[in-house]
Amino acid sequence: MEISAKTLRFIEEHREDDTRTLALQSKKYPDVDMAAAVTQIAGLQVASRKIPSWYPVSALWYPPHLSMEQCSSEATALYKASLLEGDTFADLTGGFGIDCSFISRNFKQADYVERQAGLCELALHNFPLLGLGHIRIHNRDGVSYLQEMLPVDCLFLDPARRDGHGGKTVAISDCEPDVTVLEPLLVDKAKKVMVKLSPMLDMSLALNELKTVRAVHIVAVNNECKELLLILQKEPVSSEVSIHCEHIAGNGENQHYTFTLKQEKTSPCPLADEVGTYLYEPNAAILKAGAFRSLTQTYPVAKLHLSSHLYTSASLVPDFPGRRFRVEAVSGFGKKELKAFLVDMDKANITIRNFPLSVAELRKRLKLKEGGDDYIFATTLSGGQKVLIRGKKC
Repeated sequence: MEISAKTLRFIEEHREDDTRTLALQSKKYPDVDMAAAVTQIAGLQVASRKIPSWYPVSALWYPPHLSMEQCSSEATALYKASLLEGDTFADLTGGFGIDCSFISRNFKQADYVERQAGLCELALHNFPLLGLGHIRIHNRDGVSYLQEMLPVDCLFLDPARRDGHGGKTVAISDCEPDVTVLEPLLVDKAKKVMVKLSPMLDMSLALNELKTVRAVHIVAVNNECKELLLILQKEPVSSEVSIHCEHIAGNGENQHYTFTLKQEKTSPCPLADEVGTYLYEPNAAILKAGAFRSLTQTYPVAKLHLSSHLYTSASLVPDFPGRRFRVEAVSGFGKKELKAFLVDMDKANITIRNFPLSVAELRKRLKLKEGGDDYIFATTLSGGQKVLIRGKKC
């Protein structure tokens, strides 16, 4: 890919401009490759929020907008990098190279493998600008490269999660390459293999389909589940698969919780007789992992109902891995109760947990707008009562 000096100057001068407006102004700038400029400006704007350390490097090249939206964020790439280190590393599904660029810093030698020539061209241009001259670029199919490569310390792959018709896939066997088929070869070629899968995938299904999973990492960013990472190793590291729930928050208050399926299955789960002074909602990574019973053994909280996935306590538990609220009122659905509960409230953030109405239906019934500082949880208590809990974040 070649970008002229005039186009590069235009990109730098208009990096904050609206790309849709610029796309209509190509006649105004005849010496500028407007299609290339718009692609690069759009990439820069995504990078400013998604890959902030890349944004100041003005000479980097970016792929089309869809690829930018689908690639890993810097936050998740840094987390993956924290789990892998050694002398030699290979990324079999290089893509735009975000994950490879951050993980490879922990290795003396790294190999980026990608079958799309255009993405290899971007990597060849970008990596040296990022101080990553030790990464070798291979424009090849990842599976054929795997079959011929020498063993390395760590392997990474992010199977494509789309079928032949462009639809999203979540089953391991529906992704390309199929890790269930490659698993024996993967763990033969590397001491540690990291596989990035769809956050929609059923974790228990993954554990059933793959035989060498030693750890699972569920990564959420700002309470949205982003990645399901599997660590494969030929030799067992313990008798139980460890499950790590990592919540990365924009304010820097990251939350981490680790458990095993055995702990979850055997943990007693105390239920609250009533709603206490504080209410807790586990973060998205924990909800995805299903760590509902073991939480009550790690933190001094009680569950409202076996199926409600909300917790309560009399005293604040400041390190609970999720959102924390001070309870201001609890109400049933009698007219007088509701009137007192909703006094001075015209809007609220509503969450449904184990409750028969949808958020939209409840909002309509309560005649509340969305937003504000008040939070309402509609749920079911251990005795079967349907209640509304009003609270404020703490």
